[in-house]
Amino acid sequence: MNIPFRMPTLVAALSLAGATLLSAAHAQVKIAMVIPTTGPLTQYGDMVKEGVETAVEEINGAGGIGGKKIEIVAIDDACEPKQGPVAANRVVNAKIGYVVGPVCSGASIAAAPIYNNEGVVVITPSATSPALTEGKNYTYIFRTIGRDDQQGPFAAKFIAEKVKPKKVAVLHDKQSYGQGIAAAVRDTLKASNVNVALFEGINAGDSDYSAVITKLKSAGVDFVYYGGYHPEMGLLLRQASEQGLKVRMMGPEGVGNPEINAIGGASVEGMLVTLPADFASNPKNAAVVKAFKDKKRDPSGSFQMASYTAVKVIAESIKAVGDNADKVAKHLHTASFDTPLGTLAWDAKGDLKSYDFQVFQWHKDGSKTAAAK
Repeated sequence: MNIPFRMPTLVAALSLAGATLLSAAHAQVKIAMVIPTTGPLTQYGDMVKEGVETAVEEINGAGGIGGKKIEIVAIDDACEPKQGPVAANRVVNAKIGYVVGPVCSGASIAAAPIYNNEGVVVITPSATSPALTEGKNYTYIFRTIGRDDQQGPFAAKFIAEKVKPKKVAVLHDKQSYGQGIAAAVRDTLKASNVNVALFEGINAGDSDYSAVITKLKSAGVDFVYYGGYHPEMGLLLRQASEQGLKVRMMGPEGVGNPEINAIGGASVEGMLVTLPADFASNPKNAAVVKAFKDKKRDPSGSFQMASYTAVKVIAESIKAVGDNADKVAKHLHTASFDTPLGTLAWDAKGDLKSYDFQVFQWHKDGSKTAAAK
């Protein structure tokens, strides 16, 4: 006889529980992590993932952002320019307001107009091409890494002042990132009166670079700079060694991948590479480094600290101005942030006002040591 009176109570209880669950489901801040999870450059995606996950675990473990937990939504763009807009549209259709990534410059450049037009805040921890931001008047595109026109001249200055070669060859992979940084190196070397005997592109993905190695030998170069990624650099190093070309080579952060050792073998010994400074060695970052190591992640890789920082500045901005991409973008343009990378501030283009690169010497056991300044 009591059933008629209990049923409404039960329905009300279930409705209340459902509303609570619905509220909990919406009490989240979604951040898309646009990385390559397929293709030859997945290792760079893994680096970014380590940084993002470490930051998110830290923030969520401390209660989230104003009680809201961060939810990461991983989206693959394979580091391919043609996949960049596809990934961007997935982010927009999912109504996600924030992105860490994309990883590669070509994909970033292709996707940026969509993100900017749709008001999605993007912080790339690794895309270094000036073409991403230069002359675009974007409001929502940022990076937590320096540009090629900072890194390239830095590398060229080291070559001119420390290596002091007689003849240099500058090679690139004909892509936005590789060709852009190679051109910056070439131009700075020429301005420093260093003889650039060869400036030439190779085809990314080829397995035989004998023809270009023959050209290097004929030109009599004693140093090679390569703008591009580790698969091609590893082959260039190995095949040059096999063909008796004994020259030292140098590349940007795109070649600084442990996988290069499996490709180049012993020939990688002594390769020079410009990388973000070793922020993991800074005593101020001891707690962050511990958080990485506790999860068996590498805090000293090329992009881990930069992607960790990208998440943190998004979270700090949301905490300061609310979960609104427009307000977060404005906050990023006007505020400064104390981060593991140092004090960061962005200019009107979304580029860092300053960034610290460093030259490292690569070793065949997979380790690297700072080169003499």
